[in-house]
Amino acid sequence: MDQIGVIVVDQSSKTAGVVARVRGMVHDGTLHEGDPMPSTRALAAELGVARGTVVAAYEQLDGEGWIRTRHGAVARVVASAGAFGMASVGDRGGAVVGDLPPASDPGATAMAAAAARVIDCRPGIPAVTAISQRDWRAAWRAAADAPLRNAVADPLGTSDLRAQVAAQLGLSRGFAPALDRVLLAAGTSEALSLVTEALRMHLGRAPVFAVEDPGYRTGQRAVRSAGGTVVGIPLDDDGMDLDALSAAGPVDVVLVTPTHQYPLGSVMPVVRRQRLLAWAAATGTLVVEDDYDSEFRHRGSPVPALAALDAEGVVLHVGGFSKTLDPRLRCSYVVLPAAVPAEQSAGAVAGIAEAVLATRRARGAVVAEPVQVALAHLLRTGALRRHLGRVRRDYTHRRARIAARLDGVAGLEARALNGGLHAVVVWPGPATGQEVAARMAGSGVLVSTLEEYGMTPGSTPAGIVLGYGAVTVPELDRALDALIGAVRDG
Repeated sequence: MDQIGVIVVDQSSKTAGVVARVRGMVHDGTLHEGDPMPSTRALAAELGVARGTVVAAYEQLDGEGWIRTRHGAVARVVASAGAFGMASVGDRGGAVVGDLPPASDPGATAMAAAAARVIDCRPGIPAVTAISQRDWRAAWRAAADAPLRNAVADPLGTSDLRAQVAAQLGLSRGFAPALDRVLLAAGTSEALSLVTEALRMHLGRAPVFAVEDPGYRTGQRAVRSAGGTVVGIPLDDDGMDLDALSAAGPVDVVLVTPTHQYPLGSVMPVVRRQRLLAWAAATGTLVVEDDYDSEFRHRGSPVPALAALDAEGVVLHVGGFSKTLDPRLRCSYVVLPAAVPAEQSAGAVAGIAEAVLATRRARGAVVAEPVQVALAHLLRTGALRRHLGRVRRDYTHRRARIAARLDGVAGLEARALNGGLHAVVVWPGPATGQEVAARMAGSGVLVSTLEEYGMTPGSTPAGIVLGYGAVTVPELDRALDALIGAVRDG
């Protein structure tokens, strides 16, 4: 790696100089995927700059997806010229732009598609590989070292993981529930199915859920499959329209994403939250808070959970590890409403905690105990907290990249960038979201359409939902190029 020594550092911006040079060396093929980087101390001495300058540069390069740093391990290049269609070829071979046939050649499109790397920008995929391998392996060693038991797993989940979840909520979400209010589920969809089944048995009829339109369609399907019905409620700039909710007729449950509305990204202000809770208490309506990606706030102060404001015992809180760690773990948690005197509860709220607990016990355990032990270890040792600190920085870099790339592009508007792992991009037409997504797929970029989340025709403008959790900045640039081109072609 002696070639790093040729970096010419701009004294007015030393960190930017290091970053720019490393980027350029990846672009021109000097650095390849897997190549080791010098230690921060060695490179700082070689360049005659402070070690903190190189540390800051490495952190930025890590956040942008050019290199990957690990505590106690050598930083390595994770991007390469060939992977992003750059006109360069290194000693590891691979197709490059110059090797592809002209677009007019027969079969050119198919050959180009085969040579290009497909970039999956559909929402819901976090940076799974960003977690420290040492922490990850330590968690699974803890699971392997746990004593074997001749016993049936507790349907509610292990007390250790539930206690760690309660403690984490106290630190990050503004409320610390008692252990007996916390239980586990196999993802958000299973949690919603569980609540729906509990209400159906409790009420003796199909429960009616008021849901956001546009909103979380997978959750809506889970409600329907468990015997519930859904009613779409329109949104405004602050989330669910409460006047429309009141006018919709009697409902048993309101399902909301108040911290980062999915998919539009709005944050429900505290005044509306308080109004929703007061309405729910007065009508005996259960409020289910889907707190799906609250850990990632890129602008402004963190927003407390709706459950943190709940003094009436009407909020059932749902969270999980799909966005913070890995959706394949299939582990979420449910926090039951706080107990209130029986004379103060009515409707769907009355007795809901007992009904959900009974249904959970009837369904049995759904999260394997080794998974629970590993997750508890990650929480207890602070490994999850360290991981979140790393990926927040990464996601903030990518969010800034989207904002910068689309700023000033006529007709395109980026939304939902204050938090989370996705952006919504809309345009005035004439191209539909489906048409733009199809053109982007032809360029090797996969996205979701905004129209997919709407329940009623016209509830969404033309647009796409672009996930940036699991892509590098070079991949993101290629995706944004495809998006701009696809909209202009329309």
